[in-house]
Amino acid sequence: MKENNTPMLQVQHLTKHFPAGSHKLVHAVDDVSFSIERGKTLGLVGESGCGKSSCARTVIRIYEPTSGKIFLDGADISALTQKQLLPFRRKMQMIFQDPYASLNARMTVHDIVAEPLRAHNICATRQEEHEMVREMLERVGLNQEHANRYAHEFSGGQRQRVGIARALILRPELVICDEPISALDVSIQAQVVNMLRHFQEELNLTYLFIAHDLSMVRYVSDDVGVMYLGQLVEKCAADEIYAHPLHPYTVGLLSSIPVPNPRLAKEKDGSGLEGDLPSPIDPPSGCRFHTRCPFATERCREEAPAWQEAAPGHFVACHRING
Repeated sequence: MKENNTPMLQVQHLTKHFPAGSHKLVHAVDDVSFSIERGKTLGLVGESGCGKSSCARTVIRIYEPTSGKIFLDGADISALTQKQLLPFRRKMQMIFQDPYASLNARMTVHDIVAEPLRAHNICATRQEEHEMVREMLERVGLNQEHANRYAHEFSGGQRQRVGIARALILRPELVICDEPISALDVSIQAQVVNMLRHFQEELNLTYLFIAHDLSMVRYVSDDVGVMYLGQLVEKCAADEIYAHPLHPYTVGLLSSIPVPNPRLAKEKDGSGLEGDLPSPIDPPSGCRFHTRCPFATERCREEAPAWQEAAPGHFVACHRING
């Protein structure tokens, strides 16, 4: 069998702007490019409001891209109508952040998980649908007794398991995980992440994993991309970005990770992030991070840095690094 070397997902110069009244625009995503190899995970990190979720929802075409290209398994899906997109929906699914808001309160768990099957006319009989739903619920740690209950009867962790079952029942190839553990108790987060890793190994899934928790991203990701104010500022292998961060913003993010050892916490270099994220309606000129960067120069204020390969496989957009 011939090996397919085409990346599962390729994003080229993706841009998404939202109207904000008075002829203004929210620059949610600006000229973002990346790819994810089949069966791999790209972790996307950054502060709240940096554009991670907007990027993910544009990739999966919940939002219409303002410009740029999106290739799913080599096929350009960026300009397809919603009707033309339907066959590709089977290949890509999304696990949402809030299991309390993403499940329909008026539907039973069975109907929630079966909804994608019905949308794509997968099952020939009601019995076949019941069997597929039952099997999927069991695989995420639920059982047939849960199928006839409603979402409000479950804990947050159980609801997210329902959301995972709904996303995976079509056996997609790309799954976008939009902060799937941030609304869960810490004790449940590891269970959900380990479940996602198990499914990835078993089904050869490709993940775009969005999270705030940098330590968790390191655990689940092959590569990590760092976003700031709608733009990618650094991307490389997960271990490399934690061992040798290059962009000052990445360094600041890593310095902001809490250290459980009080003695080690005192020894940290204190290079955590200062100041607030500027408004995406009126982003700063030049390098968007210059208003918070301790190394900013006049060039940073006037000229946007190019996206360059600073080391093999290690890309960064910073004048200080790229010269």
